[in-house]
Amino acid sequence: MDRGPRCQTRPVQPRRLLLVRHAQAADGAADRDRPLTSSGEQRAAAIGSWLAQAGLVPDLVLVSPARRAAQTWELARASLPADVPSAVDERIYENTVEDLLAALQEAPGNVDTVALVGHNPSVGELARALDDGQGDPEATRALGAGFPTGGVAVFALAMPLTDIAPGEATLTGFTVPGA
Repeated sequence: MDRGPRCQTRPVQPRRLLLVRHAQAADGAADRDRPLTSSGEQRAAAIGSWLAQAGLVPDLVLVSPARRAAQTWELARASLPADVPSAVDERIYENTVEDLLAALQEAPGNVDTVALVGHNPSVGELARALDDGQGDPEATRALGAGFPTGGVAVFALAMPLTDIAPGEATLTGFTVPGA
C-alpha cells in the first residue's frame, strides 16, 4: 500500500524575546556615558553565562547606545558564540515602550530569538505590557516586584516579531543572574 511521499518534519524553533535591563551603573555627569560598577561588570558576565547555560543564545541583540548597556552586552557576549550579531538602536535609549516595540518589530523575519538590552522604566513596562498572563506564575510574581538591574525576562512568542504587540507574549522566566 503506497501512502505517497514521506514528509519529514523538523521541529519548529520557538520564537523568544529576551528583555535585559543593563547591569548596575555608576553615577556620572552625562547619563549616556555612565559606566558599569565592578559589581555591574560581574552581573553582566553572569547574564551571558546564564543565557549560554539556559540555551538562550540570541540570533540578534538590540542594544541601547548608552555606555552601561553596551558594556552589559559586551561582557555577556563573552560566554556566547562569537557570531551573535548585535545592533545599536538609538530608540532603546529614548526609553519608551513604543520605541522598544518599534525596534523589535523591525527585526528580520528569520530571527527566532532576539535580546534587547535597555533601561527602566521602558524595559519593565514593556515586559508587563507584553505578558499575556498565561506564563510562569513565579516569573510573573518576580516581575511584578520590579525589574532590577541585570534582570532578564524571557518570553515565548507565537508570532513573528513584526507582529508583536501588548498582551501577545508568554512570560516563561524571569531571573537576575548572579544575584
